[in-house]
Amino acid sequence: MITPCWCRAAALTVMLFTGAAWAYAIDGATAKQLGAEDGDAKLAAIQKLVAAGDAAAIPILKALQDDILVLVNGRLAIVEGSGAKDALSGEPIVAPADKREAIMINNRIRAALDGAIAALKLVSSNLDERLAAARAVAGDPSDEMLPLIKTALSKESDDEVKRLLNQARSLVEIKSGDAALRRDAVNLLGSSDNPQAKQIIGKLLEKNSDGSFIETDAGVRAAATAALRAIERRSLLPQIAATLFSGLSLGSVLLLAALGLAITFGLMGIINMAHGEMLMLGAYTTYIAQSLFRAYLPNWLDWYIAAAVPMAFAVAALVGIVLERTVIRFLYGRPLETLLTTWGISLMLTQSVRSLFGAQNVEVANPAWMSGGFTLSADVVLPYNRVVIILFAAFVVFLVWLFLTRTRLGLYVRAVTQNRTMADCMGIPTPRVDWLTFGLGSGIAGLGGVALSQIGNVGPDLGQSYIVDSFMVVVLGGVGQLAGTIIAAIGLGEINKFLEPFTGAVLGKIFVLIIIILFIQKRPQGLFALKGRMAES
Repeated sequence: MITPCWCRAAALTVMLFTGAAWAYAIDGATAKQLGAEDGDAKLAAIQKLVAAGDAAAIPILKALQDDILVLVNGRLAIVEGSGAKDALSGEPIVAPADKREAIMINNRIRAALDGAIAALKLVSSNLDERLAAARAVAGDPSDEMLPLIKTALSKESDDEVKRLLNQARSLVEIKSGDAALRRDAVNLLGSSDNPQAKQIIGKLLEKNSDGSFIETDAGVRAAATAALRAIERRSLLPQIAATLFSGLSLGSVLLLAALGLAITFGLMGIINMAHGEMLMLGAYTTYIAQSLFRAYLPNWLDWYIAAAVPMAFAVAALVGIVLERTVIRFLYGRPLETLLTTWGISLMLTQSVRSLFGAQNVEVANPAWMSGGFTLSADVVLPYNRVVIILFAAFVVFLVWLFLTRTRLGLYVRAVTQNRTMADCMGIPTPRVDWLTFGLGSGIAGLGGVALSQIGNVGPDLGQSYIVDSFMVVVLGGVGQLAGTIIAAIGLGEINKFLEPFTGAVLGKIFVLIIIILFIQKRPQGLFALKGRMAES
């Protein structure tokens, strides 16, 4: 009996929509080779399926990867729950458990499967799949993928996928024995945004032990030299922008750490060596807020930072007020005793936190909305958490400015800073101003701890890393001067980041210290001199 044409067409349509049609495009002999006992035979079969460039092979390779591809009487089958289907035709088959023969794979085959599945998705009909596959292949393409990459390029219409495929092609062809192909690959890599392009091209200009170039062709070397210069020119501005951003980020952290110290040091002349521990208390309060949200409000975990800000300010401010009322108020006018006492207090606070939370660092994770970053170029990313810290520091400075210039207590603080004796004679309650201001300075340091918890480790010794830098900012900016503290913090952050590539982090700090010492020799009052009769005396 002859099947009518319309019946055959209907059957074909059903097969297309049910996924059965893909079976006829796969080389059955090659697919069955996946069940061979020899690992090399399996690898050869995987390479053949990739070279054929048919995305229909993906389900079989995925089944092998997931250990659900088996042999049933010499027939490849994919296990689906309690049933099974033929791997080539997709038809359900009877596959008793005692008749199934597992196909064993090792780590080498698993790695080959990862690459093969990613490569075959290059010819998928889904753009998102092709884009994801192109990104994966462009990162580490193998020589075996080159035919499929070329095939995918000839059929691809999306510009972004084409760019990634050309990048992958150049990474393979740069190792070709044909000098013309290597030269074209160098030119293509030189114009790409691959972060490894500079390193890959630079290897061509390296020399062997006998002094000869690794790259034997002079034309390829000339192209490599020109490509490296183009990469350096193209990356110059993003690198400068990244360095400026890093300096601004560091300056914002130093500003938060030093702002409270500038207020208390300027008002009372107290050399508070325990100020760094206020940063540490703020960071640990953030950790506690995160733990509470994780335990009781898991759906709102990404917003624990909103609760941590007022909590950290309150905890650090309360500790600061207690210290001022119980110890520091008895030591005014005695700088050496104050320095030694606050140093002892810092050790006590550090040991107390170590006893409560342990000596190891605790984990404070960034909220999801602070993860990731703005991409300037392939190797320059501005992290969101740093951007948030910069904005947070600016907001805190604005609030402090409002406090000092628009509130009665701020007016009292400025009056006491300029002339404590005259302010006392005018009826200003200087003891009350002292403890409130000390609490404010400590609370601001607690806010600095919240910021530090988002960019680094939180441990008992956190504050000791910033106390020296904080004093440098205060001295350089001018004691008690808000504008000077801001300029000094940002300036020191930028100088540090611009020196680090040339001197390293440690030598960079030493050079910064030398610069500050030389500056203070010429201008002892700092960038901005304190005004008033007390300053003149």
